[in-house]
Amino acid sequence: MNPAERGRLLRTYPVLRELPAPLLKKVEATANPVQAPAGQRLFGDGSPCTYYPLLIEGIIRASKVSPEGHEILLYRLNPGESCVITVVTLLGEVSYPAIGTAETELMLFAVPRSVFLEIILGSPAFRVFVFNALSQRLAHLMALVDDVAFRRIDQRLASRLLLQREPDATTHQMLADELGTSREVVSRILETFQHAGMIRLGRKRIEILDRNALDRLHRVEGTEGRRP
Repeated sequence: MNPAERGRLLRTYPVLRELPAPLLKKVEATANPVQAPAGQRLFGDGSPCTYYPLLIEGIIRASKVSPEGHEILLYRLNPGESCVITVVTLLGEVSYPAIGTAETELMLFAVPRSVFLEIILGSPAFRVFVFNALSQRLAHLMALVDDVAFRRIDQRLASRLLLQREPDATTHQMLADELGTSREVVSRILETFQHAGMIRLGRKRIEILDRNALDRLHRVEGTEGRRP
């Protein structure tokens, strides 16, 4: 690892500055730089896990795919964050339970499992960093389970649209992947929203016209018809 790479690594993951000097040197000596283009599969459901990623640039998409081929987004990993699926997999010595894909072009440092375990055991600060991330992601995943089990697709889609502040270039397929349903279902619901005057659809563009109506929809209680 050259000085420039070391500088980027420590700026992105400042917790590494708190490692004992020998452990930091070991990370610098063993972490392999990895670059991947957008769309490249980084790990698959059932594949072995051999390294802990320190993401410097780009976004990793963690998802689960049903036997029917429907994908649901679990979370996105951004630079400076800890990949909890990898943590659980490394600590439990099990295979990956999900899929990891480069959502954008990315660059990361791959820390070997043996070194990851050493820094977990040897650095209280790094241990807190990893388990804080684990706690936060678990809360997020529990909310996702609640969404999938107890809310209708139209409510979940309304919630997703409410997150945007500008006209969104997200495609119908990307929304379907996030919600764990088909593109046809998403397109049908979006057409319904448009006819109701809540949104305007364009070419790879979704513009919100009535945010209050979407908000009322996403707050409606009841589970009937949640899986169109």
